[in-house]
Amino acid sequence: MPVAPTARLKWTVGALMVAAALAGCAKKAPENPRDQARSVTVVSVAPREIEGGLAASGALVPREDVAIFPQITGDRVAKVLTDVGSWVKAGQPLVQLDDVLIRSQLAQQDALAAQQKALANEADEQANRVKGLDNAGLLSKEQIDQRRSAATAARAQARAQQAAADDIRTREGLTVVRAPFSGLIIERNVRFGDVSGVTTPLFRLARDGQVELAADVSENALDKIQPGAKATVTLADGVQVQGVVRLVSPAIDPSTKLGKVRIALPIRSDVRAGGFASASFTGFTRSALAVPETAVRYDAEGASVMVVDASNRVERVPVTTGERGGGFVELLTGPPDGSRVVEKAGAMLVPGDFVRPTPAGAHDD
Repeated sequence: MPVAPTARLKWTVGALMVAAALAGCAKKAPENPRDQARSVTVVSVAPREIEGGLAASGALVPREDVAIFPQITGDRVAKVLTDVGSWVKAGQPLVQLDDVLIRSQLAQQDALAAQQKALANEADEQANRVKGLDNAGLLSKEQIDQRRSAATAARAQARAQQAAADDIRTREGLTVVRAPFSGLIIERNVRFGDVSGVTTPLFRLARDGQVELAADVSENALDKIQPGAKATVTLADGVQVQGVVRLVSPAIDPSTKLGKVRIALPIRSDVRAGGFASASFTGFTRSALAVPETAVRYDAEGASVMVVDASNRVERVPVTTGERGGGFVELLTGPPDGSRVVEKAGAMLVPGDFVRPTPAGAHDD
């Protein structure tokens, strides 16, 4: 029996609706993210030999410096005879203090000393006149002893007055503040008219102008550096100078776990105390937690690695990098020993992605 056109149309529309419904259901079916996981090569965070140089940085400091204070206080500064950046010789005058009052005191004390010396001479003459007359009967023993005692006392008074004059003369000499040794003036805190005191030094003087680098070195690398080792020091402006390790600190800072290495530098105008510099030492090899340099990526948030967890999901972990060598970079902070990280940091991965990890070297056969 032939089917009517109307019935055939209804059947066709119904079939299309069922097919559309089935297609819609197929689109809504959830996808398993593991099925879309990307294959990546992973490496482990592990101790590795870092070959090449050892780097350290720190401040430029005088090898030996001194704060220069006046030895007498309360006097005004009459003259400032040098300035910052000047080379001075041992004993060279740096500051002249006002000595008007002290010179007046010295003149008065010299006069007293001279007067007392004259009295002592007169007393000595009186004592000399009775010499040999102890048993002559011309003067009593009491009178003779009295003259001799007066002479002794007068001489003592004369010495005391002269000592007082010498003391004032010494203080007069100290109104000129002098350099204790030859060197470079690296700091000045005195002006004309200031009153001398003991709270702030007039100058700071670097002995012989010698400045060295006090570099901070990690505890595990400190024992590999010996006095006399060569070092290339890079100044803040990029200029490099050659230095020699003078001293390796015998102690470690308990808070930073770093030790000081003093590197002697040549005397140059661009090697200035208070500046910053870095040093590199060649020929060192040491073991440190490291990953290939390709595993570290850098972005606006800093350095990081992509860690693959036990469920093969990736996570971004910030790191602090240390020294480099042999294609590896030291991790000062970051994932612990044994963690799996993506070997190629440039892989298009975002935190939370699933991956199919393959250990590095597994596909080399």
